[in-house]
Amino acid sequence: MLHGKVKIFSGSSNRPLAEKICSLLGQPLGEVKLSRFKSGEVYVSYQEPIRTCDVFIIQSLSHPINDHFMELIVMIDAAKRASAKTVNIIVPYYGYARQERKRAPREAISAKLIADTLTMAGASRIITVDLHADAIQGFFNIPVDHLTALDEMTAYLRSRNIPNPVVVSPDPGRAGMAEKLANDLGAQFAIMIANSGDRTDAGGLHIVGDVEGMTPIVIKDIIDTGKTVRPAVDLLKEKGADRCYVLASHGLFSHHAIELLDHPHIQEVAVTDSIAHEDSDKFTVISMAKLIADAIRINTMGGSIATLFKSGGV
Repeated sequence: MLHGKVKIFSGSSNRPLAEKICSLLGQPLGEVKLSRFKSGEVYVSYQEPIRTCDVFIIQSLSHPINDHFMELIVMIDAAKRASAKTVNIIVPYYGYARQERKRAPREAISAKLIADTLTMAGASRIITVDLHADAIQGFFNIPVDHLTALDEMTAYLRSRNIPNPVVVSPDPGRAGMAEKLANDLGAQFAIMIANSGDRTDAGGLHIVGDVEGMTPIVIKDIIDTGKTVRPAVDLLKEKGADRCYVLASHGLFSHHAIELLDHPHIQEVAVTDSIAHEDSDKFTVISMAKLIADAIRINTMGGSIATLFKSGGV
């Protein structure tokens, strides 16, 4: 149980995760009224006193991302105007993270804009999980606790007793995380390289590493449409690998992703609950509730976030 000056609230994007976190902390989930005017404008009103309290707001920037982002900003502002001591935002999935740099002239760096807006709104700290790019931490002028799902994924995979595992990074951006997972599991490691930059066609990919007769574990940070996962799985099958496991920190499952991942060569798809999902037999959900609860406890009672990671973090 945390001290009485800690209050935890949930936005509308992922209330089930917030409830799990509060249950683990022995803390009631705070009462806040969230509604929309007929025009679509967001209305927020805290239904309990938060003056001089350390407030934690849980909100993933998932679909509909712009609605959830605006709701979070208004929640931060309302907390500041209610004289909260600190306003700590827990953003399990940080939307717009894939727009972290300019890839062409006259583009926005939207991930930086999100960081600036959250800070200007009055956030004191952000706690997030597996950012698309580590450099996004530097976009903030407030403390950032960057958590990783790596240990939870490792525990999940060990429970599956996977024979002859090989961890596969489908792109160079996930190579570091894939290598750490391979080391934790005592598994082999492989990486996919795109010959033409097009990762939606198995013909444009080749694998560095041996996968024949092995069980691939394909690890990504985000599964959005599934259009880059499917070709990777097709290539693994072509190279003689067994049915594979597909893991991701964040399962957006946009468009027809679920149907696309219903592939005979995929043994199982697993994602975290950084984004709320209805119960499904199409994928497994690994909970981040304990990790986030421990981060809240450390922030309010003292300690080091680094102690949460057996693998050394990201």
